[in-house]
Amino acid sequence: MAQQIAIVYKFLGEYLNVKVHYFIGGTQVKNDIKNLENGVHVVVGTPGRVLDMLKKNVLKLNYLKAFVLDEADEMLSRGFLDSIKEVISYIPETCQIALFSATMPKEIVSITNKFMNDPAKILVKKEELTLEGIRQYYIPMKKEWKLEILLNLYKMMEITQAIIYCNSKKTVDFVTEELTKKGFIVSAMHSELPQQERDKVMKEFRTGASRVLIT
Repeated sequence: MAQQIAIVYKFLGEYLNVKVHYFIGGTQVKNDIKNLENGVHVVVGTPGRVLDMLKKNVLKLNYLKAFVLDEADEMLSRGFLDSIKEVISYIPETCQIALFSATMPKEIVSITNKFMNDPAKILVKKEELTLEGIRQYYIPMKKEWKLEILLNLYKMMEITQAIIYCNSKKTVDFVTEELTKKGFIVSAMHSELPQQERDKVMKEFRTGASRVLIT
């Protein structure tokens, strides 16, 4: 996600010479430091790496104008909460804070009250969240039917490209192996893959070299 946002920023700021850099785990810290020393306008990153750069005093926020927290419900959940709180402690009082999320549970809203000052709230009605033209299907089934039904869907529907989400690395490996046996050209990605391999997989999927991404 950090990579995707950075790419969009580069496109938007192409003719304004906006310099963008993204921080993610699994990459060399020295490259991050070098880019910061050369000067950047926009930093996109995962909480752990951003916090690391702040603690090393390499990323300085003295002139920060805006701090944006995407997927705010996830970022303020238990897994990231402590890191985000610490990052926010580095932010100048004059900085604008913006949160974006498809859902905002009450417990998350109560957390935001501690660091946001009278924020403007833009809420979308639940029935308006699904965009026109997007069809959603839910198929109730037993666990052991899943692979067979997935293969049936490919027989019945014209699917040019798809992402298949699984709830564990083991399932990713199983589905990848089974679809490969059936002649599908697939790519697989999970947390245990090194960053270089993940980048390769995403490039293959974006360029259409692989039609199915299992993750």
